[in-house]
Amino acid sequence: MTREGQSSHKMMPVFNELRLDEELTDAVIQVQDVEFKVHKICLCCIPYFRSLFTQRSPPEERVYNLPFLSAETMKMIIGYIYTGFLVLTDNNVGTLLEVAAYLTYEELLEACSDYLITRLTPDSCINTWRLTSKYYLPKLCSAACSYILDHFEEVAHSGSFLELSMPEVEDIISSDNLMVRQESAVFESVIRWVSHSPAERQRDTHALLSKIRLATMDLECLNAVMRNELVQQDGASGRIVARATYLHRCILLKERGFTGINHPLSRPRLPPAILLAIGGWNDGLPTNAIEAYNVRAERWITVENMERPRAFHGSVFLDGFVYCIGGCDRVEHFNSVCRFNPITHTWMAVSPMHYRRSCVSVSVLNGLIFAMGGSDGQRSLNTAEYYCPETNQWHLIASMHERRSNASCTAFQGKIYICGGFNGHHSLPSAEFYTPETNHWTLIHPMSSPRNGVGVIAFADRVYAVGGFDGTERLHSAEAYNPQTNTWVAVPPMFTPRSNFGLEVIEDKLIVVGGLNVFSSTSNAEFYSTTTNRWTNVCSMDVSRRALSCCVISGLTNMETYAYPREPLEEEEEEETV
Repeated sequence: MTREGQSSHKMMPVFNELRLDEELTDAVIQVQDVEFKVHKICLCCIPYFRSLFTQRSPPEERVYNLPFLSAETMKMIIGYIYTGFLVLTDNNVGTLLEVAAYLTYEELLEACSDYLITRLTPDSCINTWRLTSKYYLPKLCSAACSYILDHFEEVAHSGSFLELSMPEVEDIISSDNLMVRQESAVFESVIRWVSHSPAERQRDTHALLSKIRLATMDLECLNAVMRNELVQQDGASGRIVARATYLHRCILLKERGFTGINHPLSRPRLPPAILLAIGGWNDGLPTNAIEAYNVRAERWITVENMERPRAFHGSVFLDGFVYCIGGCDRVEHFNSVCRFNPITHTWMAVSPMHYRRSCVSVSVLNGLIFAMGGSDGQRSLNTAEYYCPETNQWHLIASMHERRSNASCTAFQGKIYICGGFNGHHSLPSAEFYTPETNHWTLIHPMSSPRNGVGVIAFADRVYAVGGFDGTERLHSAEAYNPQTNTWVAVPPMFTPRSNFGLEVIEDKLIVVGGLNVFSSTSNAEFYSTTTNRWTNVCSMDVSRRALSCCVISGLTNMETYAYPREPLEEEEEEETV
């Protein structure tokens, strides 16, 4: 802090002492027969008072009556001016916000805005959002709007949602950023809103239906929409649903190359998260290709390339950055780590690991990146270390019980579980976990079979071990570990046997990507759902590869960059021209 800053910092406590002692005060604020003796110079930090003292009254005037304020409110404002301290509550924030806006007291407006942001709930967010149409509060408006979009299914069941105007409902449901798993939730919210006051709102049904991505629903849902009483009573609504059904068929059959990505009825909304498939081994060479999977659009797109090809590496997403750790190319095994900023699309090197590690296992726990095992090109490793982003330093931790390369790990319930791998002689069925508090590794019950090149992830309150190589063949089997019972239980097998693949969880589904199948590298992807207890094939990557690494990125302000090319929405056309 500068010397001038120190002086300024010490001034207000002195002024407050003078105010409390009624010394050197030169103005009296009268509110409801209560008098507040103040210093004009201190109140001039508020534009209203500066104008009042310097432009709208003679210099010698000392008494000012403010009939629009309560004494309690004026007391809080004066206290905030002199001390910077204010207790905001749900009961007083509305009044203080209104007064701050009238006085053009920016600091108090910001304080009220910040408080209201912390109090956003499914029941309060709409009223807060509507409040910002009365006062200029861009930060609060953005936060409230984002909350509505991010928690739409809960918000749509609140009483406040039913009181929205038609343009407000239209504004919400037309957003690409609306977070819903199924578009049927949007349709149901519109029906509830219309049914709340059908005499006035039924005429708006077709206009709101046109903002729903109806063509992204399955045919069963579309048929249910068509059978809805409000839809059947309105010819325009029926035509919109029929149009959506036609578009849905075009997308399924890929007629005339139609993707639906830019049509208002079929454009997928932006997902909350994107899966990245990074690097790997393709056609005998390491690749620097990165593809992004949009679970809402069910499509892959090619995005940034790594600066250097890597295979058999690890990747994680932490605090807005993607870290690529270790790995190898055809020449060397890496101890290097590079960091990608998905917003600026830039790469930078960070501190290298203590050991060279290809076929490394990586995970994030408590804001730290852990790297375990792997191969240095000479032998499999049992060493482990963690990286602290704040200090840009790696620190060694206790070594594992087993040497493990080509293993896989996951963070679960405050511990890191690592399973399978190769010890330099044979594939391993063993597994162990690391406890940070004790810096200790503990062996657990082994898996049902050895798994080298396995995928391990925490999912649905279990640790899943999927695929791998048992020393004889690629596996399509999978099993889940219950730490409460120290047992493994078989889960349904994948369609494709594979090892050295990418594995992640996105939108409550476990997804496997690429890998080495029986004969070669594959681009195939499939996901497992605990709801259905089965695997489902999904869109394949553009690039076949094994030894890749996957991570899920979220919270980006430029999510559309990774979500599939999006042009401005098309105007409605006649059915024959789709």
